[in-house]
Amino acid sequence: MRAAAILGLGCSQKNLKPFQSDQSRAANNIEWRMGMPVSGDDADVILLFGGDGTVHRHLGQLVKLGLPVLVVPAGSGNDFARALGLQRVRDSLEAWRKFCGDAGNVRAIDLGFIVPLGSAGGAPAPHADACDLVSGPLYFACVAGVGFDGEVTARANRLPRWLRGHGGYALSLIPTILTFAPLSIKILAATESCAESPVEDTCESASWTTRSSRPTLLAAFANTPSYGGGMKIAPRARMDDGLLDVCVIGAVERFRLLRLFPSVYSGNHLRVSEAEYFQAGRVRVESERPLDVYADGEYVCRTPVELAVHREALKVVVPEIG
Repeated sequence: MRAAAILGLGCSQKNLKPFQSDQSRAANNIEWRMGMPVSGDDADVILLFGGDGTVHRHLGQLVKLGLPVLVVPAGSGNDFARALGLQRVRDSLEAWRKFCGDAGNVRAIDLGFIVPLGSAGGAPAPHADACDLVSGPLYFACVAGVGFDGEVTARANRLPRWLRGHGGYALSLIPTILTFAPLSIKILAATESCAESPVEDTCESASWTTRSSRPTLLAAFANTPSYGGGMKIAPRARMDDGLLDVCVIGAVERFRLLRLFPSVYSGNHLRVSEAEYFQAGRVRVESERPLDVYADGEYVCRTPVELAVHREALKVVVPEIG
């Protein structure tokens, strides 16, 4: 068997050693290579060491290769690995041993994707950096968001890496609460199936209904239940249902928001009157002015955008099937 290892920021050969030195008979017959394979014929499995940001940056190529991927949590936020049942490195090591045995613990999961929207007639939007006019889909594994949480993430990303992994989001929260104002955001959901639309295209055949159009604190579009290091923004989200779980939080008074914030770690934020929660296969996000879109803790682009699900886009190695 041929295995490729991708080491994210802060990782080294030391992180890989437990997987290479495993004493099982199957593991001893592995040919290792470092870095992303050029094609799907160059490896049989990929081990990716890092957090959500590392996963995010490689998603496009991983989808193209179509190889099973084992995520080893080694970042400041590991929500994707957690959603796969890989809480710790030892969970990934156990999943690796099972894979080396019979390769039976592979699961196909959905990914979210973002496509830029142009103005009428298909021309680029007035703000020409919308999604940087990237061709093809921009994948995300966990959650894409617009609004308050994007500003908090931007502040947190400017902190030293070690601090980001030890409460950086919470440290960035208070100054954001004191300065952030609700934004005018419109969210539309497709009311017809877009299953036949190519991943890289918008769905022109759908009819759309407005699901939210009000001053908005944040709008999150989730493929997994949590993001930001354990915040359960979408506690009902699943990675195999072909749907995005959408959580919209309307305008909340600053000091009340500060009191309510801890509830997002348990999912109890959905009980507040300002919260709206629904599922959709495809949504569009429009705003009066271009707003930053973040996904998996990384800056992606600016509105307007369309977000949807690519069914069974990625093969992942998990602790067990079922």
